[in-house]
Amino acid sequence: MATLSLTQFLTLDGVHQAPGGPEEDASGGFAHGGWSVPYSDEDFGRFITGIFARPTAFLLGRHTYEIFAGYWPQRTDAGDPVATKLNALPKYVATTTLDSADWSGTTLLRGDAVAEVTALKERTEGEIQMHGSAGLARTLLDHDLIDTLHLAVLPVVLGSGRRLFSDGVRPTAFRTTETSVTSTGVVLLTYEREGRPSYGSF
Repeated sequence: MATLSLTQFLTLDGVHQAPGGPEEDASGGFAHGGWSVPYSDEDFGRFITGIFARPTAFLLGRHTYEIFAGYWPQRTDAGDPVATKLNALPKYVATTTLDSADWSGTTLLRGDAVAEVTALKERTEGEIQMHGSAGLARTLLDHDLIDTLHLAVLPVVLGSGRRLFSDGVRPTAFRTTETSVTSTGVVLLTYEREGRPSYGSF
């Protein structure tokens, strides 16, 4: 049975929307696209390379899939660890709106996302990775289907935009397993899901 990890870039106020450029997602009048770009450095690159060294498959939401499919198939450098994995490994897209997918190795999961991902984890080995895909991630978090969080928290506050942990998300406790800070101040965090939170009183 596979584990499922989520890699997500977040601002200090929890925004995940359009980290890589204004064209990624301007919905809701979001005017801050590309907020992660000034913080890219070698440390951040090593973090991403380490994550992409591990997957056996990828799971994506429709919007993230369309962004990736418009870029990565044209990157054919055999030395690029991200492109080689994304282009070679199986990709699963949870969608109710896509009718077809042209990117080689892509399978559409068109049924109930929770049931489809549960079945995918059961029939797959290794680590399935999600990148972005926050809408799908929130649904899967609410059903305890995401095992590991890789969060890159950037030292910027935007004040608007879609947030990963919105009101109503299922209360969940995690265990911190890795932490580091890049030269530009990005905090890199890895968490493993433990279950429900415990509570007390001081």
